[in-house]
Amino acid sequence: MFDIEFYKSLGILGLAINSFIESFFLVPPPDFLLIILDLANPKKAIFYAFICTIASTLGGIVGYFIGKFGGRPIFNFLFRNKHGQFEKVETLYNKYGAIAVLFAAFTPIPYKVFTIASGIMNMNFWQFTLASVIGRGMRFFIVSLVLMFFGEAVKQYIELIIFIVTLIIILFFVILYKKRHKITTTHNNNDVPSEVVEKQ
Repeated sequence: MFDIEFYKSLGILGLAINSFIESFFLVPPPDFLLIILDLANPKKAIFYAFICTIASTLGGIVGYFIGKFGGRPIFNFLFRNKHGQFEKVETLYNKYGAIAVLFAAFTPIPYKVFTIASGIMNMNFWQFTLASVIGRGMRFFIVSLVLMFFGEAVKQYIELIIFIVTLIIILFFVILYKKRHKITTTHNNNDVPSEVVEKQ
């Protein structure tokens, strides 16, 4: 549905529309247009990232409800060749809960797959929305900030920079999740009467 040149011709409106639709339908990722606009006007880079984040999150909400009310049939219709990616999203969600959106926002799993799959899995809506804002925001703001400060010189390395920063962020959240899970498990075990533990 439309190529990058169509969205480019609309300027900021095109960036918003591209970011919105890409969250639940098969169109080019907004990153390409975001990079073009950032390089053309570095002073507005933060504003462009903000537009991307808000529009993408709103589109993600649409995707969430498409999945919630359409179920697996609509997923299979939209993503005929991506059945395996639903299982990836499901595995991440079962293991990390809402934090999984942070993985999906940066990994090869398309965000649109995650939004629709989240609705199908009935993920908590507010947790999904918050995670979407954080996840998409980090990606778009990283792109805009890097280009704003370094410009054309780092354009070809932008994906590598995003990958490295993303890896650090993901490791932080994984460590945080594991520590929280460990504390919760220990607390629950301490609540069990000693005689019950002895019988086990």
